[in-house]
Amino acid sequence: MKKIFVIALAALLTLSASAQQFARVNFNELVMLMPEMDQAREVINASQKEAEETYGAMVEEYQTKANQYQQKQATWTAAIRESKERELMDIQNRLQEFQQTISQELQQQQNQLMAPIQEKAQKAVADLAKAKGYAAVFDVSQFLYFSETAIVDLTAEARSALGIPADRTLESLQAELQAQAAATQQ
Repeated sequence: MKKIFVIALAALLTLSASAQQFARVNFNELVMLMPEMDQAREVINASQKEAEETYGAMVEEYQTKANQYQQKQATWTAAIRESKERELMDIQNRLQEFQQTISQELQQQQNQLMAPIQEKAQKAVADLAKAKGYAAVFDVSQFLYFSETAIVDLTAEARSALGIPADRTLESLQAELQAQAAATQQ
């Protein structure tokens, strides 16, 4: 599939080598820096925190009952001991099920939140490309090599169209996220 893409791209570039019909964009940068993405990150982080708290409470319950079992098992009858062992196994099973289920649910939530953000970024890029008369716009992550001068970079214009401040970068976003993570750990 990649070979077909590369061959098709080479053919397109050869056909219009003299015209500026192609542009590139850093799509990941656009999506990660969009204001809507900040809101999505907040929702995702809140859901993850709630899941972690729920899981922590379940683990605490298991540990409490396991400690109780360790301390009192010698004094219990066989029936009580078996009942407590089943209870511990049930809690372990619930922990495993919760981990699997919450992981899937968090992924679904992230996909649902990301879809409209990605669609908005794609529309902005498509609108820019149409307005400027480009035949195709490629994401920079798909190229192994491209000539910086031969293919126009629409990232800055797309950032502006999406309302991303000029001084906001992936590096500044990473610093923000690290500061937030440090603040929540304290």
